[in-house]
Amino acid sequence: MISKRVVKMKNEKVILVVDDESSMRKNITDGLSPEGYKTFEARDGKEALKLLGEMKPNIILLDINLPQMDGITALKEIKKDYNDVPVIIFTAYGTSERAIETMKSGAFDYLEKPFELDELKLIIKRAAEYSDLLGEVKQLRTQVSNINLFSKTDQLIGRNPKMQEIFKTIGRIAPTDATVLIQGESGTGKELIADAIYRHSLRFNKPYIKVNCGAFSETLLESEIFGHEKGSFTGAITQRLGRFEIANEGTIFLDEINNMPQSLQVRLLRVLQNQAFYRVGGEESLTVDVRVIAATNKDIESEVETGTFRKDLFYRLNVVRINIPPLRERIDDIPLLAEYFLRKYDQTSSLAVQPETMIKLQAYSWPGNVRELENTIQSAVVMAREKIISIDQLPIKNNDSAEMLSYDSLLKEGKSFKDIIENVERTLIIKALKQTNGNRTQAAKMLNIHRRLLYSKMKDYGID
Repeated sequence: MISKRVVKMKNEKVILVVDDESSMRKNITDGLSPEGYKTFEARDGKEALKLLGEMKPNIILLDINLPQMDGITALKEIKKDYNDVPVIIFTAYGTSERAIETMKSGAFDYLEKPFELDELKLIIKRAAEYSDLLGEVKQLRTQVSNINLFSKTDQLIGRNPKMQEIFKTIGRIAPTDATVLIQGESGTGKELIADAIYRHSLRFNKPYIKVNCGAFSETLLESEIFGHEKGSFTGAITQRLGRFEIANEGTIFLDEINNMPQSLQVRLLRVLQNQAFYRVGGEESLTVDVRVIAATNKDIESEVETGTFRKDLFYRLNVVRINIPPLRERIDDIPLLAEYFLRKYDQTSSLAVQPETMIKLQAYSWPGNVRELENTIQSAVVMAREKIISIDQLPIKNNDSAEMLSYDSLLKEGKSFKDIIENVERTLIIKALKQTNGNRTQAAKMLNIHRRLLYSKMKDYGID
């Protein structure tokens, strides 16, 4: 343990830095000291727990991968006795399960290593403001009282900021019963998002029923969702329970909700309002307790404006909205996803992706999104020769041959993978700045990166 006793001054913020790497602790401490923060250090979770009572820190910075006691376990222990202390988690892995588990376990926020010090300072500032607010609330409550958590289920992959925000949202809303509307293009992973919400919900051990609203005719869909009585229509030779009835006390996922006919939208609205419905041909009102997660591959507001989707149903479904970005807007995730699918389909674990192949993967527009990327990698694994996945084995068309030619020339010049990627980054930043007339905020939004990261990249590449 590396620590020193510090007398806590009024309004001074004390931060406990928990990381098994001494260099990481030192870098954080050196970076925070000029900001007026007092820091203590601990090498693992057990050591941190011993220091808590003595130090009474305002904020805790906690790594996930620790000896003796891992960060998630330590976080849960901290929250038992120090629930009001904001805990910021560090993780070196961009996996959804860890992200969701940290938010479920009470983390204030989390950062992926490596991170920028400015980003950490910004989160610490928010955590400090949150800590102060809790102090004021606690004081007020006192006055009033005186008067009288790469697993097998981890299929959501993403380091992109938009995906990280989605992971955090899942962690926050999964334990509630809030209705969720997931919107995204085909192949973006809407069902995986729904699965993650269910998996981390309080209804995890209850039924989880899925219905694709675009796979049935209107009559069949009505029977599928609400069930029917014997003899209610031709072919109804027995009574059938509907999906809502089967999902009682659990969760129902209504995929492609935008394809639901208007007549069924009315019936669904009533279920959401009253949790009650009738089977087709039935006279008995059935009451259920079901959480609804819906998904659409269309712009749902546009569907409402054109009158194909009921506005009142939209409002009922749109309690929590999750918008999944298309893969072309998160190209920084493509290497991570490609590696994930490569490990999934390469049973020998011996295949590698050529640098120029990865560049082509990132240059492609992916109209089929993550699903298309998965199919592409699976096909490439089958076609791979000499343990290398090369460009000519990819079943995709090159949609930007001019830029690919420039990458080819860089390869012929003997440029390294790092040099080529930096060239790509520099080119994209310049294009974004040109298209936004030099507006850095708008350029950062276009590139889907933090503004301070854009500033840093511009400085690195000498872009004025």
